[in-house]
Amino acid sequence: MKKAALLIPGALAVPAAVCCARAALIKKKPSEAAPAIRWTKEEEDLYAYRLSEMIKIPTISKKQEEEYPEFIKYQERMKELFPLTFKTLEDHSIEGNILLRWKGKNEGSGMLLMGHQDVVPADQSGWTHDPFGGEIADGCIHGRGAMDCKSTMCCEFSAVEELIADGFVPEHDVWLFASRNEENSGGGSEAAVEWFRKNGIQLAAVMDEGGAVVGGIFPGLNRDCSAVGIVEKGFCNVKFIARSAGGHASTPPKNSPFIRLSKFMVEVEKTSPFKKEFITPVPEMFRSVAPYAAFPIRLVLGNMWAFGGLMKKVLPAVSAEGGAFIASTCAFTMSGGSTAANVLPDEAYVIANIRPSVHQNAGETIEVLRRIADKYDIETEVLMSRDASNTSSPYSDEFMYLTKCINECLPDTIATPYLMTGGTDSRQFEAVCENVLRFTPTRLTSEQLAAMHAANENIGVKAMAEGVKFYRYYIEHRA
Repeated sequence: MKKAALLIPGALAVPAAVCCARAALIKKKPSEAAPAIRWTKEEEDLYAYRLSEMIKIPTISKKQEEEYPEFIKYQERMKELFPLTFKTLEDHSIEGNILLRWKGKNEGSGMLLMGHQDVVPADQSGWTHDPFGGEIADGCIHGRGAMDCKSTMCCEFSAVEELIADGFVPEHDVWLFASRNEENSGGGSEAAVEWFRKNGIQLAAVMDEGGAVVGGIFPGLNRDCSAVGIVEKGFCNVKFIARSAGGHASTPPKNSPFIRLSKFMVEVEKTSPFKKEFITPVPEMFRSVAPYAAFPIRLVLGNMWAFGGLMKKVLPAVSAEGGAFIASTCAFTMSGGSTAANVLPDEAYVIANIRPSVHQNAGETIEVLRRIADKYDIETEVLMSRDASNTSSPYSDEFMYLTKCINECLPDTIATPYLMTGGTDSRQFEAVCENVLRFTPTRLTSEQLAAMHAANENIGVKAMAEGVKFYRYYIEHRA
């Protein structure tokens, strides 16, 4: 036994040495290459002006069946801002959802660049600039839609406008699509996909909003990441209902509806009952950033074979986003009960917004919660449910080409695949495309990210110019 005990330190030293050696070998120096894109101050001003004009028209999201006069006005202004684009490209727009085709020299391998015209309301307090004023101040364009996502539309259309002006014709078709109801899942993207299906058109690549150029993804990483979303989690709204006989609040019984609901919610939060797994693209993301991280982080991310089990426990404790990368999530967002303060409810409820992971689909995730709810005599009612999207391969030619463009145009950033915890309407295009990539090539600060769907939304003037030139490069160099 004593001899065996003496061997343990030596046995542990071997894998420890291997981990350290691997961490040392994968270290990379930041790229010193100059960006392949340039722009002038005059171009910066032009792009900022265009986005400002687009922001000034309040295109609040509309359902497909609703009238959309603001969107008609918006599209007329777009035609003035991008005259060559609307003159040159074939118009296949559907019920206010913009769909334009730039015919290429050759058949097949067409790509689609996406955005959306609609924005969420701007009724939050705390705005320091008029949300629909399109003000340009402090090096930024301010207003609702500045980031989500009129800037994406502006960058894409500006890139096409410039290329047309220079006499460029793409090798293959380039499509521009922008729905008017992305924010409320109103059906615009479904209508466009159905049009592609009816016309027998398959796309080689789709690129939409989602990932961006951001910092602070990992501690110990002093470089921005160009995060390309290749999958997005599912989306469910589920109502949990507790019933009782009601009664007067002066004689409250034990385990009234709200008490049972509270116990249920506490158990869900304390036990974190969903499966935790590292599924694509999380391991690939770790491998991408590991060579550029400080040694302690590089040691862990570069040796997931040794630290994977520990990371499953640590990630949720480190950050909410870290936990969302490896499991389904459940957030209790709404509640209701009695209509009077002195009356016990005969029915109380909470609504949970659930984001199912790829490895535990919507049905399985809801069933986990249903079993817990049953313990407290709580009913489960599924209001809406969808699974995670398909996962686009981080090894496909289209992903590799996008990575090449990032390395050449944004060499100070790390190109990495990314798991989107939110959602976009690009998932609909999986019916006509295997490579659905979610990336907007604009640099966003943590403050700008926090302003999404909140007050003081804005985007940098220089970030806009860089985005335009990136899209131009991406279109121009694609074989």
